[in-house]
Formats: sequence, structure tokens, C-alpha cells
Amino acid sequence: MKKFLTFAIISLLFILTACGSGKEGAGSELPEDKLTIGVTAGPHEQIMEKVKELAAEEGLTIDIQVFTEYVMPNVALDEGELDVNSFQHKPYLDNFKEERNLDLIEVATTVNFPMGLYSSNAADVTDIKEGDKIGLPNDPTNGARALILFESAGLITLKDDAGVAATVLDIEDNPLNLEFIELEASQLPRQLDELAAAAINTNFAIEHGFVPTEDSIFIEPADSPWVNVIAVRTENKDDKVVQTLIDIYQSDEVKQFIEETFKGSVVASW
Repeated sequence: MKKFLTFAIISLLFILTACGSGKEGAGSELPEDKLTIGVTAGPHEQIMEKVKELAAEEGLTIDIQVFTEYVMPNVALDEGELDVNSFQHKPYLDNFKEERNLDLIEVATTVNFPMGLYSSNAADVTDIKEGDKIGLPNDPTNGARALILFESAGLITLKDDAGVAATVLDIEDNPLNLEFIELEASQLPRQLDELAAAAINTNFAIEHGFVPTEDSIFIEPADSPWVNVIAVRTENKDDKVVQTLIDIYQSDEVKQFIEETFKGSVVASW
């Protein structure tokens, strides 16, 4: 009898341990009345605060988790610490998923943050001199985006087939013999005094006091294809609460908030 009870207890503990060993928050439908959402500091956070306010009126509680870099919001989502994140464009998400084998998916578009070229000294792209150091993000998608921006500004020419996978090795013509310094995206504004200019994502530019449409010396057009997305674990893409979030985010109230708050530096996708 004692042996039987011992065996039963061990078996029960094994079952409980096995059931609890998966990723926290993953593996089931999300509750309809609460979401934990990861964003980066700056505009994404500000917009989500407005979404949170509107969601509360519909009985949906949103817990906003703020990050200061681009890696952890996807890792935390995959591990179940977040239910949703809203901070990245699709090329970045696609590349991140492939590199880390994550089962995440975009469910809606949000806003576009035109990347700009900023300088502490140059007032115009034509002020950039031969041999100057130019900063750009060191992650593949934002690095490619910056190189495309430099090409649009007339600083370099890329190989015809470089596209959104462009790297500094794809620079075909560099008439000013510029030196390209690759840094983590959030560090570029802090290092701007050490560079002639740098390509900075709008959220980090705003965070450091820049008004992109006024302070950049060159900026992407408003209809740039690098639109940001809401991402979830693939298993949750059809959950009712996710659609509720999308409807609130893509509402007229949020669009008006974006237009009034960011004055064209952040553009709604809907």
C-alpha cells in the first residue's frame, strides 16, 4: 500500500511538473479582459497609452511594458512574458524570427516612423565632407534601411540587387569616401557628436528631443514601406482579444491623437 501511494504521489508530481514546464503565458487562448503589451519608449509607448485609455472604456485592461532596445520585446513575447508587442516593422520581425526560430506573426499595421539623417554640425546633406564618419544601425533590417536612405540622399550608390538586405558591402559607389560606423540603434543619438551624421529611427530621435520633420537634414518620405506592426504568438493570432486591440488601435480616436501629437513625424497606416 505504501509503495502504491509513493508511486501515485511521484506520478502526480511528474504530471504537475510537466504541465508547468512550458513557456509561461503561452499555449492557450488569451483572456478577453487583459493584455500585457511590450513597446519601446517614446512614440510607441505614447500611442499605446492612448490605446490603453480607450481599451479601459471597453473593459479591456492593458499592462504596458516599456523596453529601451529592440531584442527583448520579441524574446519576451515568444517566452510568454508578453501577450503582444508593438514596436517594429515587418522586415525586422521577419529577420528576427528567422534568426531565432520564433513562432511570431504580425496581425495588423500600426504607424510608420520615417527614418531621418541627423547631424550636430551639418545643416544639409551637402555639408557632409569627404572622409566623414556616418552612423547607422547595426541590425540587418535597419542597417539596410539606413543605406537606402543614404542612397536616396545622394551619398552612395548601392548594387542594383541589394534591396532590403543591403549591407555596407553592397555599396558600389562612395564618392566622398565616407566611413560608415555601425552602432546599436538606440546609441546613435548619444554618439551623434562623434559623427558627421547618423541615420536614426524616429522613436529614438524623438526620445532624444529631436523633431524629425524639423531637425533631420534628410528624411524618408511619409509613404515609406517600413510600416510597423502588432505582433503576437502565432497560436494567438485569431484570439478575440487581439481583434479587439486592433480595432481600438486602428480607430479614428487614435489616428487623431497621432496626428495632433506628432505633427507628421509619425504617420498612421490606416
